[in-house]
Amino acid sequence: MRPTASLLTLLFVCLSMTSLSLAQKAETPDWQYDTGAKINDMTITQGGTVVVATNDGMVGIKPGSNDLLFNFTDYGRVKPEELTFIPNSPYVMVGQTGFGAMTTKKAVIDYMSGKTLFSTENNGWKMVWTCHVMMPQNKLVVSGQRRASEKYTNAVAIYNLNTGEQESFFKFKGSEMVSGRPLLLENGLIIPTSKGLSKVDMNSGTIAWKADLKNVGWMVADESEQEIYGFVGKPNGGSTKVYKISATGQMLWDDGHKVKGSVVNFEILPQGLAIVSNVDNSGKKGIMSVAAGRSESKIAFLSAQTGDDLWEKAPKTKGYVQHFYIMDDGILFGIYEGGINKISFDGQTLFKKPLKTGENILTMASTPQGLIYITSEDANIVNLETGEQVWNKPLKYRRADAVSSTFDAKNNRYLIGADEVVFAVDANSGEVSDFAEVSFEGKEDPTGIECRDGGVLLTSSQNMMLLDFGGTTDWHEYHRAPGKSAFGAILAGAMAVATAATAAASYAEANNNRNRLGNYTSRGQAYADLGAGMAMASGASINEMLKRFKATSATENAQFVLTKLDDGVGLVKINKDTGVVEKEIILKDKKPEYQVDDFGGILYYKADNNTIFAYDLNK
Repeated sequence: MRPTASLLTLLFVCLSMTSLSLAQKAETPDWQYDTGAKINDMTITQGGTVVVATNDGMVGIKPGSNDLLFNFTDYGRVKPEELTFIPNSPYVMVGQTGFGAMTTKKAVIDYMSGKTLFSTENNGWKMVWTCHVMMPQNKLVVSGQRRASEKYTNAVAIYNLNTGEQESFFKFKGSEMVSGRPLLLENGLIIPTSKGLSKVDMNSGTIAWKADLKNVGWMVADESEQEIYGFVGKPNGGSTKVYKISATGQMLWDDGHKVKGSVVNFEILPQGLAIVSNVDNSGKKGIMSVAAGRSESKIAFLSAQTGDDLWEKAPKTKGYVQHFYIMDDGILFGIYEGGINKISFDGQTLFKKPLKTGENILTMASTPQGLIYITSEDANIVNLETGEQVWNKPLKYRRADAVSSTFDAKNNRYLIGADEVVFAVDANSGEVSDFAEVSFEGKEDPTGIECRDGGVLLTSSQNMMLLDFGGTTDWHEYHRAPGKSAFGAILAGAMAVATAATAAASYAEANNNRNRLGNYTSRGQAYADLGAGMAMASGASINEMLKRFKATSATENAQFVLTKLDDGVGLVKINKDTGVVEKEIILKDKKPEYQVDDFGGILYYKADNNTIFAYDLNK
């Protein structure tokens, strides 16, 4: 019997519904989490914990468990902009401010252990003026109005971040308010206020000294902690004054040294004080913009004894300092708008002439042949003593949206990908040749390049290509993107870690080697550097984070790509050496919201408004 038209229609509808049901059903996750409220944002932290901002507060997810690590609901809805992740530490700070400073709320959570270490309400604070994590001391310094006896008083307290316990407490007399970031020393705390500086012995509560220096924003001490430098900036960022104070509170300079703009880099050296400041005149119009001059960085070098300029003439930058390194014989710097120069500590130009480069210096690093620089337009190696070119002429290409590079140790050459070509540059002679022409699908350019045992791997969000060491294509895999994710594409490499903008002072504390020129290294070195930067601190949570940096990255031998599969949108795991798809995970959304921990090898997927599925990509 032949089927009727209506029967065929019914059969087609049933099959369509079955196919649709299968396509929309997400693969069974390894772990799943009910956040209890609408998800606003999720962040993979440096330690691997996922912090999720929700309409009820904030939750923490730790890989390998179906239970929430923590569920912080004290402040209700948490917006992404209310979270601050403290770099190179296991801490996230949530801060909320209402219509006035009187309603300010602060909390600090250890996202590795899940413990709330501080909150304004639980620790007796009515409001908080400043709240700073001090690393590597692993302390929290809080200032504001705190309950004392039956009333509130202006105060400062120090908390141990390993335990959350208060270590010391100091009450102000009168109406003094903290104006900036306190400086934590071995033998006390220097507190900047609207009325001056106070050095306080936090154990006894006694004031060791006071200095008449008002509204200091931040401070830095030398290694001996005998000399302190304080920075007072104008609210509009017009200029900054630098002052020097002794360990006993004496003002050591006749007056503060004035620099234009806001200080973004400050280095105490045996030869003097190196300062970089940024001048921003972009908001000024008409005759005011002409009088103010161009927006650019200023570099100064001061006498530590007097505060006077040691250079008769400051180097011209004509742009913003993008790279700044302290060398044995002087200061090496690169400008975003193009240009590299080197100045001796006594102000003499060490390069025969300023080096002209393309715009946006992506890399400046040391190699056995000299200083390699790679910009969005060119690349070269130059002699670090004279600035002369080591390569006969720079490698030039059209301004590229993506530039990737690596060193091929087997063949002693640099491989630089730009403008749909991979260039090979002989490390000794500087001779340039076209290694391979690259045509990626989906209008993509290679954003990553690395040497594998079997050849050279080029990668982008949706493309992977392996070339043999002669430049011939072994295989090319393209997986079409299904659409943009609300949370963005997969985070790659070191960009997967959560960071936050930090003040110059906190950055100086967290990274004492930030102004040292590094060696040209492979991708992934960033994680080792993060681990080295944290090694000075101590504590169980920090030790747990360090284990993560010492482990092998999940992306060492595989890449994760979101694409459209036969049964719907999904994530595929692709072997870097063979191009073979080793794992597929089907997701039910056409535009899934997800994050991938490239280092740990876990996919976090927002299954619905309140639920997160997690998949182990290492299996």
